[in-house]
Amino acid sequence: MLARNKLNQIKQEWTKAGALGLSMRLRLFLFLVVLMVTMVLGVIVILLLTGTFTAGLNESKNLFTNELIHISEDVSKQYGQLSVQAVEFSKDLSRSIEKKMHQKGLNVADLQSNPEILEDLLAGEYERALFSLQKTKSSGVFIILDATKNTKIVNSENSRAGLFIKNMEPNILSSSSSTILLLRGFPNIGRKNSIPLHAQWSMEFDITDAPYYQLPLRGADMQTLPLSRLYYWNPAITLPGTSEEVMLCSVPLIDSVGNIFGACGFEVSAMLFKLAHMPDNSTYNRIFCMLAPISKNIFDTSKALFSGGYSTKNSILNDQLLHITESRKSFFSYRKENGSSFVGFHVPVKLYPEGSAFFGQKWAVALMIPAEDISDAVISSNLRLALMFTLLMILGIFISIFLSREYIKPITQGLDIIKSNNLNEAAKTKILEIDDLIEFLFSQNEELHNKGEEKQHSRVFSEFLKNIKLLSPAERSVFNLYVQQYTAKEIAGILCLSINTIKTHNKRIYTKLKVSSREELLLFINMLKEAGKEFK
Repeated sequence: MLARNKLNQIKQEWTKAGALGLSMRLRLFLFLVVLMVTMVLGVIVILLLTGTFTAGLNESKNLFTNELIHISEDVSKQYGQLSVQAVEFSKDLSRSIEKKMHQKGLNVADLQSNPEILEDLLAGEYERALFSLQKTKSSGVFIILDATKNTKIVNSENSRAGLFIKNMEPNILSSSSSTILLLRGFPNIGRKNSIPLHAQWSMEFDITDAPYYQLPLRGADMQTLPLSRLYYWNPAITLPGTSEEVMLCSVPLIDSVGNIFGACGFEVSAMLFKLAHMPDNSTYNRIFCMLAPISKNIFDTSKALFSGGYSTKNSILNDQLLHITESRKSFFSYRKENGSSFVGFHVPVKLYPEGSAFFGQKWAVALMIPAEDISDAVISSNLRLALMFTLLMILGIFISIFLSREYIKPITQGLDIIKSNNLNEAAKTKILEIDDLIEFLFSQNEELHNKGEEKQHSRVFSEFLKNIKLLSPAERSVFNLYVQQYTAKEIAGILCLSINTIKTHNKRIYTKLKVSSREELLLFINMLKEAGKEFK
């Protein structure tokens, strides 16, 4: 009910204002509305331009946390699927090779003593390996047999026959035009399948320093575990004779009676990791993601894969250890041995199931940037805010100047009208209060003017009556007859005087009463009569 009454009141004021002009109350209301809208719009524009969720430290923390969760989930999914598929690939490959060996009247333990069958054996598994590569969308697939083609070559004890197929463009793996190269294996296998040799091709694997081969075989030899507990993720390494860093998921090859005769698995190249887990760099240009082994709050960056918009590992980290310092209120700090540091967050990634031979190896995904980038971003955000508020203040000043001028203009016009003497002829200002004031002042001036005239008349009349007493008896007798409305000729007859004598008395009467003529004398007499004055 109150709201309806208020609306009716405003409606009545607007209706009245339409005919008589805007009241000062409505003008002030409109001014405040414009000011409020300007401030609200200004705040909205500032929030939009500065980016509410990335402007400050807390917003940056939320951005990092959300991005890290997204990347870590993708890493866990990718590596988990590759682990499962590597185990299945090992099972299928082990059965296939064991079957082919049995067809030749041999078993897997006879591989080394029959090097002539190695090429045919591996060539027969080429299609299986290529299909697995395409299925897993990894950057490479490999098979390493515990045997060598030539036992007489130098370092033959560390040379192993095998097959390594590389996809050089993992981002278009599903395309039929993907670039497939042979990195390791018999050259005839490449020729028969129309795939070129890699520029850094070698026929056999060098396992001198190859934990991806040695550790799975050692784990299978020392423990009785299913294959799902024997796969191994080798930290990032550069294969001998190559230039790109890769992580290898390797699983031992075991026949049906438990003989271990090699390893197989899939590769995740630095390129594939970078393409698959690129962080959002729209806010921070130097943000990067890292998958690395972690031990006692230390990251070993020499064994990590990275994704980012630039070469993080070579240009910034230089294969150094990162010491982790936890902060409950802000970012984690990751300090290099030379003193420079990064800030960000990290979460553990489970690459092995519980009970695995390598369950003790811990991995984590980290998202970080150089420490100075955060401070620069905060300073930049504050400067932008300061600039926006400064511009808003300047805009507000100009708007205030304009609005105040327009608001005061009719008031100053009204004051000029009030100062003039022509209040009745002045134009209306269309402001109710000022026009009412002008009308009031006009009426007051009229009243004061009338009172002034009355006062002036009263003073003149009093002086006129006072001067009557100055008349001589003869002059008074003539004056009394004038009061009775007799003419000069009639007065001369009544007083038995000549007309010249009457004229002489008139002159003296006029002088004493300060009038200039008989008409003016009669005017004063009539006005005094109307005012009820008596002539004594």
